[in-house]
Amino acid sequence: MATEAPIRIEVDGQVFEVQVSPDLPGQYDFTWLSGPNPGYGFSSRSSDGSVLSTSDFEESIRSFLAQVDPATGYIE
Repeated sequence: MATEAPIRIEVDGQVFEVQVSPDLPGQYDFTWLSGPNPGYGFSSRSSDGSVLSTSDFEESIRSFLAQVDPATGYIE
């Protein structure tokens, strides 16, 4: 199965790359490109395998950023 090109999205001044999982419908891997820790990010999956919208991506990113410790750049 072909892998879709990553989606680049900016939310509140932070840049993320979103990769759709080719093997798990509704699974997304978010890499925080503008963050202080290279390769750091999170994954998200819709419970029913449905496709997420750009506003869903933005909501997930804002939720992630709200949990990050500004001193370390990681979720503690």
